[in-house]
Amino acid sequence: MTHLTLYTTLGCHLCERLEALLDVLHEGEYRLNKVEISEDEALMQRYGVRIPVLVDEAGEELDLGFEPPRLANWLAERGRLDEAVWRRLQAGVGESGSGGHDTVKTTGKTTARSSGRRYLG
Repeated sequence: MTHLTLYTTLGCHLCERLEALLDVLHEGEYRLNKVEISEDEALMQRYGVRIPVLVDEAGEELDLGFEPPRLANWLAERGRLDEAVWRRLQAGVGESGSGGHDTVKTTGKTTARSSGRRYLG
């Protein structure tokens, strides 16, 4: 099992996006420890303008992990990328082009799309 830390704050929509992407793209089990930065001045100084920041067990940080290619590359470097799901996301599987909602279900992970934009949930 992979142990990851997410530096976040309440109401961070980019953090929520990263979590949704992580749930879809991470291969295997992982434990995510969320650290609220607003409760610690040192964490606010370090991560305040960088959140969400994802950190692996070795202390390697990922900024901008809410961008799918960045998260996919970061997970691939650690041998934790679900390659099949990533290929389907890149190919736009389930895209209807009609503006409606399509859902792609892959190994218990769901990706909903609307109007050509990708929403993870």
